[in-house]
Amino acid sequence: MVDFDPNGVGISNGNIFGFPITEKEADIIIIPVPWDATASYGKGTSKGPQAILEASTQLDFYHPKLDEAFRTRVFLTPISKEWETINEEFCLQSIDYIQHLESGASHIEGFELFLQQINSAQQALRSNLKERALELIKQNKIVAILGGEHSTPFGLIEAINESYSDFGILQIDAHADLRDAYENFEQSHASIMFNVLKHCSNLSKLVQVGIRDISQSEIDLIELSNHRIRTFFDWDLKENSFNGISWSNQVDEIISELPQNVYVSFDIDGLIPSLCPNTGTPVAGGFQLEEITFLLFKLVESGKRIIGFDLNEVSPGESGDWDANVGARALWNLVCATEKSRRENA
Repeated sequence: MVDFDPNGVGISNGNIFGFPITEKEADIIIIPVPWDATASYGKGTSKGPQAILEASTQLDFYHPKLDEAFRTRVFLTPISKEWETINEEFCLQSIDYIQHLESGASHIEGFELFLQQINSAQQALRSNLKERALELIKQNKIVAILGGEHSTPFGLIEAINESYSDFGILQIDAHADLRDAYENFEQSHASIMFNVLKHCSNLSKLVQVGIRDISQSEIDLIELSNHRIRTFFDWDLKENSFNGISWSNQVDEIISELPQNVYVSFDIDGLIPSLCPNTGTPVAGGFQLEEITFLLFKLVESGKRIIGFDLNEVSPGESGDWDANVGARALWNLVCATEKSRRENA
């Protein structure tokens, strides 16, 4: 890394953390996806990538778990203005549609064209992302997604599926996201893991951590998954803690469920709501950021390999930058854990 002073003022040069790295030079490529059209409770996560980018230069770049962390070669691709515009148009329509459903209506009469168009747009987003990710993976880049709502990484995970004969997903989340076409959105934020399980045959294990808001149909799917899904519910993790079982020991059990190659999917609402008050669907309970950081680095220290990741559902809110600040720090920890994994597997 050239012309970068890790002890100086953060430079707003358009790249994440202000690092003077180009896409060609980078080992880790982060693709921002400003999309939250299927969000069913709170909108605003489409603005997460820009808010995190702006907050990222305010961090200090020492990390206790990674030597010379500031030398990590990471690049954030430009935020698509085209997809921002498309998302804004669909968000206006989706608000009316979701209110229609919440009024008790069981039919979609009058919204057929809207559903067709939004599902088509998400298919294009998914396909374009998959193609782009495959190109980067072939160049030995590690690819990540910065959302946006949780539906955004689907194309990347499909590219991971085509690039690895076996992999697992570590999902940090308040929600299981195992619903089939929730609210008739084929790629709903609440359906990401259902879709991944359905379309990614090389995914051998989905390990969910912190789930605390879940439907009966999702419970049934977990129980019928033939151990392909292992869910560590927030209430069980807390009860174990109350009974004297350390977080370290619980993390060991979580990691033992995962195969060698691991994709990390981090929904910010897995954290306690005070750390992400404006996220789309906050739920009481959850983790401190330090607990997730401990999990990520213990995963790497166990010898497992991080092959990609996403961070999603960060929403900056109407005032202040607290959500973006926490989001930037969560992203920094993900990047540093991934970089440590990359160095150890180089």
